[in-house]
Amino acid sequence: MTTFLSRPEPQTESVGRDAYELMRRLFPLCRSLTGDGVLATFDVLEELIPLTRTNIPSGTQVFDWIVPDAWNIRDAYVAAADGTRVVDFRRSPLHVVSYSEPVHSTLSLEQLRERLHTLPDQPDVVPYRTSYYSRTWGFCLSHRELLALEPGEYEVLIDSTLEPGNLCYGELCLEGQEPDAGDVLISTYVCHPSLANDNLSGIAVTAMLARELSSRRLRHTYRFLFAPGTIGPLTWLYQNRDGLDRVRHGLAVSCIGDDGNLTYKRSRRENAEIDLAMETVLRDSAAPHRVLPWEPWGGDERQFCSPGFDLPVGTLMRTPHGEFDGYHTSADSLDRIRPESLAGAVATCLEVVDILDTNRRFINLSPWGEPQLGRRGLYRSAGGAVSSPDEERAFLWVLNLSDGGASLLDIARRSGLPYATIRTAAERLRDAGLLSEQ
Repeated sequence: MTTFLSRPEPQTESVGRDAYELMRRLFPLCRSLTGDGVLATFDVLEELIPLTRTNIPSGTQVFDWIVPDAWNIRDAYVAAADGTRVVDFRRSPLHVVSYSEPVHSTLSLEQLRERLHTLPDQPDVVPYRTSYYSRTWGFCLSHRELLALEPGEYEVLIDSTLEPGNLCYGELCLEGQEPDAGDVLISTYVCHPSLANDNLSGIAVTAMLARELSSRRLRHTYRFLFAPGTIGPLTWLYQNRDGLDRVRHGLAVSCIGDDGNLTYKRSRRENAEIDLAMETVLRDSAAPHRVLPWEPWGGDERQFCSPGFDLPVGTLMRTPHGEFDGYHTSADSLDRIRPESLAGAVATCLEVVDILDTNRRFINLSPWGEPQLGRRGLYRSAGGAVSSPDEERAFLWVLNLSDGGASLLDIARRSGLPYATIRTAAERLRDAGLLSEQ
């Protein structure tokens, strides 16, 4: 059995610090489905990992969707009669409805109200609103700010463009040592401006994972995808539709930087190897966590797991979208993020990669009763060859179930023993001549 992922695990503090610093740099950028904010985000990511950018022209038919025009914005505000900006894009990209068409006008407060979006039940936060596929414009502000506006005339400016351009997504492909092993797809979305948990945290964790794996020897080929939500994965699927049978495992990463416990949502298949591997890693961690059943509601996993593709793609989160206070509002700030949460997510993904890359099936070469482990230096009576009862039990579990049908992951799940313990036992039994890799 080839040994993969042999480098020591990264230092948690360092990974968390680097991930948080990446988020801090990316937070102010005005990302959307298209435009300069996405490109600037890729520029920053390319300081950490190499990316291949793919540009798909506006108007391209992608299954049932059409790639929209490119949107860019330079400035936007609502100004009172004295010139004071009462709503200002320069303070936060959230103040403008994403994909707002250009406008420059003077409106009364009553005329303006229908273009102003607030959350009356959360009066101190600015909501996040989009209008990707219908032409309109608008501003977002806190409800308290709206109530403070005086009657009168207001200058309204949105200095934006909506014109033919490109949708751009970024990829990193880390070639594996065994081409027949297939690909592992890791995906995150890059379209949200100035929202920390949703989804700068997913971008940061995915980038740190890619950076860590780029220097390791891997069995599978790992494909990292950074794309705008929904239309990005659909475009990637369309562009790669002839090679999707190579995707053996997949993981969407989002909302993973707060202080919530890790949450995993199963793929549509419910019991794909990625589902079993992630559930085993979370079990072995002994930390509180949740495993959710598949449902066609959430993020980009909906596209990968749509019935025409049915790819084995699960989703790793902490507090899922819609469940944390401040979701899709200005309250989703960097203050919500915990560097240790980012680092813990990277470590969890590395453990899953370890399972995917080392999971094998073996044949017991001495299946007629238990082989004598003591004379092979594998039993406690042989001078402390094992350090715990679990290691001893692992030998017996691996020998008993290695009939070519059960993988190491299957054995770990059935025995209740940690995968790492089962894997080590299999390696030692193989080295002793008692197992043969199938």
